[in-house]
Amino acid sequence: MLSRLSELLWADWIWFPEGHGWADLKDHDDKVFPKPLDLWATVPIALCFLVVRQIFERAVATPLASLLGVRDKKRVCAPPNPLLEAYFCSTSKHPTQSSAESLSKQTGCSAQYVQRWFRQRRNQDRPSKLKKFREASWRFTFYLLAFFAGLAVLLDVSTLFLTLFFQPLLPSQYWYYMIELGFYLSLLFSVASDDFKEQIIHHVATIVLIGFSWLVNYIRAGTLIMLVHDASDYLMESAKMFNYAGWRKTCNFIFTLFAVVFIITRLGILPFWIIYTTCVYPLSLYSTFFGFYFFNGLMFILQALHIFWAGLILRMVIKFLPGNDIVEDERSDKEETESDEDEGDARELKGKSKNGHMQNGHAQLNNNHRKMD
Repeated sequence: MLSRLSELLWADWIWFPEGHGWADLKDHDDKVFPKPLDLWATVPIALCFLVVRQIFERAVATPLASLLGVRDKKRVCAPPNPLLEAYFCSTSKHPTQSSAESLSKQTGCSAQYVQRWFRQRRNQDRPSKLKKFREASWRFTFYLLAFFAGLAVLLDVSTLFLTLFFQPLLPSQYWYYMIELGFYLSLLFSVASDDFKEQIIHHVATIVLIGFSWLVNYIRAGTLIMLVHDASDYLMESAKMFNYAGWRKTCNFIFTLFAVVFIITRLGILPFWIIYTTCVYPLSLYSTFFGFYFFNGLMFILQALHIFWAGLILRMVIKFLPGNDIVEDERSDKEETESDEDEGDARELKGKSKNGHMQNGHAQLNNNHRKMD
């Protein structure tokens, strides 16, 4: 049954135009073509990236952060509270007003204080400025190297016929694909626990798109897609690095350059050259088939996400140009501010925890009825 299902799933008529199929992608006459099993190589590559990233962040990014003056802001940590901690971990990190009032009755604290405790607790889980800098420097390094590697691959191949299935695979294309896919897999592993769904969707769509282009030998289109992404991503990561370091003018200049390159590549080159070519040119050679719609459907998903990103970028440009303020990454999880009143409340609860269980600021006299702090 499974073999029958596999045959139906990978039927020639689904993924190739009429008269063509997987047999056309078998090696012949010293010509090598991509194979599905090659994609398994991206898994160990992704794991290697995770290891190399840890070494890079400690040996390179941390000293660089110190050199640029990256400093972490001291946070007010939420004092230990088993009941609130249990609610935070198992129920919700953002309690409603009614939930906060219920928790305040159980802990003997005000509802306002409960909300502040949750804000402090959420801030504890957010990455520090130093951690963000190290992550940005790692992505900057890869994207910059990948961009020049992509340019080198383009010099090695012809991109005039982006959607011809039967062009042979070159060694430079193989390694470019495997390394890029491995890196995107490592990014997906690292953001799988994040709440920013658009970023995860973007990584998944990119991985599926590039993987599918490998399977059906859309290698040239896939190479250009990856190059278009890398062309602006390293600029964004460098702007974030200087943002975390507090280099305001440098950050704003690089971010402006990033915005220009982003709009040219992802709102210009990608839709009006690459997507246009993959949508229109095949129709002059082949009749339509499912693989044609599948590939271009993924392209349109990516393009929709690029429009979404562009909206955030324009918002940031509007924010920092008039007042010359520092750029905030709209895709990042921003830390909630702590006021002096929050710090006072934190000290108050610490005092309560030291003095024993409390209710409404008074010690419990009857141990049979006391509540957890």
